[in-house]
Amino acid sequence: MKYLGNILLAGSFLLFSCGKKAQEIPKPAKPNILIILSDDQGTLDLNSYGSTDLATPNLDRMASRGVRFTQFYAAAPVCSPSRASLLTGKYNFNAGLFGNVDTPNNDPEGLSGLPTEEITMAEVFRPAGYRTAAIGKWHLGHNPEKLPNGQGFDYFFGHQRGCIDNYSHFFYWNGPNLHDLYQNEQEIYREGQFFGDLMVEEVKQFTQPSADPFFIYWAINMPHYPYQGRESWLKHYENLPSPRREYAAFLSTLDELVGNVLDHLEQTGQLENTIIVFQSDHGHSTEERAYFGGGNAGPFAGAKFSMLEGGIRVPAIISWPGQIPEGEVRHQWAGAVDWLPTLADYAEVEIPNPTELDGLSLRKVISENASSPHDLMHWGTGNPENPKASWAVRKGPWKLLGNPTDPTNKLTFGEADQLYLVNLERDSTEAKNLATENSEVLAELLKLHEDWLKGILDR
Repeated sequence: MKYLGNILLAGSFLLFSCGKKAQEIPKPAKPNILIILSDDQGTLDLNSYGSTDLATPNLDRMASRGVRFTQFYAAAPVCSPSRASLLTGKYNFNAGLFGNVDTPNNDPEGLSGLPTEEITMAEVFRPAGYRTAAIGKWHLGHNPEKLPNGQGFDYFFGHQRGCIDNYSHFFYWNGPNLHDLYQNEQEIYREGQFFGDLMVEEVKQFTQPSADPFFIYWAINMPHYPYQGRESWLKHYENLPSPRREYAAFLSTLDELVGNVLDHLEQTGQLENTIIVFQSDHGHSTEERAYFGGGNAGPFAGAKFSMLEGGIRVPAIISWPGQIPEGEVRHQWAGAVDWLPTLADYAEVEIPNPTELDGLSLRKVISENASSPHDLMHWGTGNPENPKASWAVRKGPWKLLGNPTDPTNKLTFGEADQLYLVNLERDSTEAKNLATENSEVLAELLKLHEDWLKGILDR
């Protein structure tokens, strides 16, 4: 019961704080940090990103009080590797996680998951005096050392596996079907209670005003299937065709939950001392469980599981009222690996392994509209020794994809497209393979990928 003392202490604090006004509690010396990660959200599925058939007033409210990125990349087009990269500031291959974490019954030795030696954001901010919590979906390992409490989080509430039914809190897959709701490492039962509401209450409780700043990683399991939006939103979207209707209702439910937390932070006087980051973990799903779609990538090809723009280009927003620009847009390219160094930069927190990170601070991009600090990015999922695994590398406007796929079927690929070169400044839809007429660029990017992969395999 390593964390029982922390839980009891937090509970005692909450009882005490309920009787005090927010303004009587000293303001933390450092800004609070809230990272909100949506799950399987389409590239353009916010009003602030151009959607005209959705209601997302609260995430758009964040954008109006912050900076919105139009060329922001998830580190992988699938759940576990994307999350590993966000939390470590490393490409998932460099963080030792190549694909989705397997279920415990298929991995009894617990070999799958984010290696415990990797340093997470929680392990960066906790030594600086932050109270740390992971709320929502984990999907980064099941052994004690790979669960949130073993990866730097003082507190965890949520599910360990990739998805759950939001009312029974069971993980339904190929079997066995397992109950999956935990408080720290203790299994708990809240049958019939909507998981979204449970998460909001947990966030509110952890963010009661305190002299110590909070760091929360709120990994919302929406709009990932099963689509279970509120009845009121299903009614609101009754004229939309399926599966857009079911997807939209779930996304607006997510937005409503975010709004509840934003209201809480404002009412407790903490909003202006809280840096809030939002992004999706990757593009929308076209899987059978997701009704074969529902999300919108606009003109971009690709979706979840694809290295095309629709699979890895995601909505991303950062808000810190009064401290960073408000209502502005950044077209510079950046990625999830950049949040750790960016937040540490703003909070003046030391990173113990700065030379190991792939991410770079976006502080000047955000605050001064400076050029992107990136000239090069890598992506990879699956066994790095498998020559058929998907990968991508981008240098400047040029992007080379290896073994590309498109779950949306906007694009089709033949044998000659195993190496697929595009120029995103000329055509962000990636409609044509430019490899033949740009052999020197192809050779340069292929060598960059091969050298990067060799370094990983050598380790």
